[in-house]
Order: sequence, then structure tokens, then C-alpha cells
Amino acid sequence: MIVTHAACLEHDAGPGHPESPDRLRAVLAALDAGEFALVPRLEAPRATRAQLVRAHDAALVDALFEQAPTDGYLRIDADTVMSPASLEAALRAAGAVCAAVAATRAGPSRTAFCAVRPPGHHATRAKSMGFCLFNSVAIAALDAIAAGLERVAIVD
Repeated sequence: MIVTHAACLEHDAGPGHPESPDRLRAVLAALDAGEFALVPRLEAPRATRAQLVRAHDAALVDALFEQAPTDGYLRIDADTVMSPASLEAALRAAGAVCAAVAATRAGPSRTAFCAVRPPGHHATRAKSMGFCLFNSVAIAALDAIAAGLERVAIVD
């Protein structure tokens, strides 16, 4: 299964930033190849607030929603930037990982690939960082545990 959303292409970290939409465009173009034609596709839902606050302090979640720019850029740190479309993209990215984990648990697909951005494995419980607004990996792991999974292994 391939999980993605068009909103992930709209996140803009600014000119010259290495985390650009071209990275995802290249992945999506490769996934359009014939050998992936029969792989099921799923449109990424938005992560819910309940999913987000399992992995992040409510203060961080609230700050990202409140400070999301309506124009221009918000620099969170030297590497992490928000544009007007970033919050939606980050919600879809985290939602994609949660949906992929849930779908592989339910079957019949046993594997999933999330073609999303911004990335989501560097953010900590209290801080966005390393290009990541949310930690999609932690959000999905904790969502799976909340749904009854006893153990989760993350390989990064």
C-alpha cells in the first residue's frame, strides 16, 4: 500500500532549503512506474489532536496551530520552517503513518510506504526540529499501542 496526499507537496521551507517538494515529486514519479500499478493507494487522512498529543506536549501542538503563518515563513529553528501550507501537510504526513500502520494491522496488506513530507522523525515531545513539525513515527507508534498493539519497534 502507498499512502500519500497532495497537501504534502505544498509544504514550502523556502528557497534553497534541502527539504523541498522536488524530493516528494521524484518519489511519486518513481511510484507511477508500471511495477507499482497494482499497489493499492490510500489518501492520507489528517492526524487528529488525540493522536498528536500522545506523542507531543499539548503546548507544542497548540503553538503550531496558533503560529502557522497565513503568508510568508515562520522559522522555528535553523532547519525547520513553516509556510502557510505546512500545517496541513504535517497533519497529512502524521495521518498517513497512522493510517498505514492501522491498515497493515487490519490486512490484507502487510506492508505500506508513506510518500509524505514534511519528514517526521526528529521532532521531540516538546520541540519541532530537524525539518520535522511533528514526529509522525512516534505518533503512529503510540496510536498503534492505544489501539491494542503491545510492542512497537522503530528502525531509523
